[in-house]
Amino acid sequence: MSETNPYTPPRADLDRPLRAGHPPRYAGFWVRSVATLIDSAIWVALTLPILVWVYGTAYFDDPRLSSGAVDLLLSWVLPAVVVLLFWIRRSATPGKMVFGARIVDAETYAAASPAQCVGRYLAYLPALLPVGLGLLWVAVDSRKQGWHDKLAGTLVIRDPR
Repeated sequence: MSETNPYTPPRADLDRPLRAGHPPRYAGFWVRSVATLIDSAIWVALTLPILVWVYGTAYFDDPRLSSGAVDLLLSWVLPAVVVLLFWIRRSATPGKMVFGARIVDAETYAAASPAQCVGRYLAYLPALLPVGLGLLWVAVDSRKQGWHDKLAGTLVIRDPR
């Protein structure tokens, strides 16, 4: 006779597309904006002390896009790598996880493929170019997709309540 342990935590099936009979809950503009602020705050808290240690407080007065190799690495390269790793492995960054939001394939609602994740990241550029209109599009789109989501074939949905 096998007994189940009543203290075993429930298992979360993160690859499950949706609960049967429930339409997707799209993550809207404000949820995604606050999630981005959370992610940015975490990154600044982790990298700013290193940048100040390497460049001193003169770092804040430097008008250039990058102050040097360490700045380029911490401000441009590593954020891209970390975001892509979170998207590929967890379908969300820490900020999205706070809201139970995840990036999924727009057709199947399964986890987005690595190629979709890379395409989504690269698609931020055209989404940002026209004064950020491609990101603001999330606020007016029926499926809450920004241009980067549309180009990559992804959605950001929230887990069912």
